[in-house]
Amino acid sequence: MDKSVITVTGGTGYIASWIVSDLLQEGHKVRITVRNKSDFLKYQHLLDLEGKTEGELSVFEADLLSPGSFDAAVKGADYVMHTASPFFLDDGGDPQKNLVDPAVKGTKNVLEAVNRSASVKRVVLTSSIAAIYGDSREMNDRGLASLDETIWNESSSLKRNAYSYSKTEAEKAAWEMVKKQAEWDLVTIHPGFVLGPSQTKRIDSTSIGTLLRILRGEIKSGAPDLRFIFSDVRDISRGHISAAFTESANGRYIIANESGNLLSIGKVIEAAHMGAYKVPKNLVPKWLVWLIAPTIGFTRQFAKDNIGYPLAADNRRSIQDLKLVYTPLKSTILDHVEQLKSDGLI
Repeated sequence: MDKSVITVTGGTGYIASWIVSDLLQEGHKVRITVRNKSDFLKYQHLLDLEGKTEGELSVFEADLLSPGSFDAAVKGADYVMHTASPFFLDDGGDPQKNLVDPAVKGTKNVLEAVNRSASVKRVVLTSSIAAIYGDSREMNDRGLASLDETIWNESSSLKRNAYSYSKTEAEKAAWEMVKKQAEWDLVTIHPGFVLGPSQTKRIDSTSIGTLLRILRGEIKSGAPDLRFIFSDVRDISRGHISAAFTESANGRYIIANESGNLLSIGKVIEAAHMGAYKVPKNLVPKWLVWLIAPTIGFTRQFAKDNIGYPLAADNRRSIQDLKLVYTPLKSTILDHVEQLKSDGLI
C-alpha cells in the first residue's frame, strides 16, 4: 500500500481513534481534526502511538459549524475520512441544533474544504445503519429478510428518531455534493451498534455507556427486547481503510455482522465471567416496556415500533468488495469487557 496523506475528522472519537491507529501502523501521514487543540489529553494516546510506528501524526483545530475551518487539514490530503458527527440519543430538547446542524452542516463544511483542496481523490464518510432504517418494525413491514445498502431511512424526522434523521440527512447531503464535481468520489460506511475495546478511558460514547450499564447491574432486573445489529469497532476501522484504498470500492457499505439484544450481551458475559457481573438474565415483556416507557427514556411510540422485532443486515458487499473478515460478536464483547476492566472502569 502506498503511503498517503489522510485526514480524519473528529480524530479522537471511539471509531476514529482506531482508524488513526491502524493508519499510523501502516506508515501513513495522518492528520486529525479536534475542536480544541490545547486539550491535548484527548489525543495524547495517538501522540504516544505515533512514536511507536512509522506513521506521522499532525493535529489541526476545526469545528463542524465553522466555515473554512477544515481547509488547512484537508489541503494536500489524498483521502479524507469524515467521522466527526454527534452520537447521542438525548437531543437536549433541540434536535435541530444539537444533532441535525452539526451532522448536515458539518458534512457540507468538510466537503466544501475537499472541493477547495484540489488534491483529495476519495472521501470515506462514516454514516450509520440508522440512515438505512428508522424503526425496527420496518424490516418486518416490508417483508425483508435483512437490510441492505439499497434501502434508505424514510421514516425518521426531527420529531421521530432525530439521531437517525440527522445521519440520513447528512449522507444525502454528501451524495448531492459529490454529483456536482468530478475530482473526488465518495464511499459511505454504515456501522450498527458499535462495541469493542476502546483506545482510551473515555466513556462518553453511547455504546460504551450501554455496556457499562449492563456490567454495573443497572438493568439486572431485565432488558427490553430491543434488537441491534452489532459492529466491532476494529472491523469498522478496517472497513474505512479498505474503502479508501480499494479503487473499485463504491457506494454504501454496511459494516455490521451479528444481531442480538442486550440479553445476548449479558449471556456472553455471564458465560465467561460466571457471577462476576449482575447482567440481565431475562427479557422485560413488551407490554411492560410500553407502560413504563416514559420513565426509562423511551416514548411509547418508540416501544411499540421497536421492541420485539427481528433485525438482520446483509453485509455481503463489504465481504466481497472490501475483503472484510468479521470479528465474532463473542470476541467483540469479551475484548471490550477486558479493556474496561484493565482500565479500571468496572
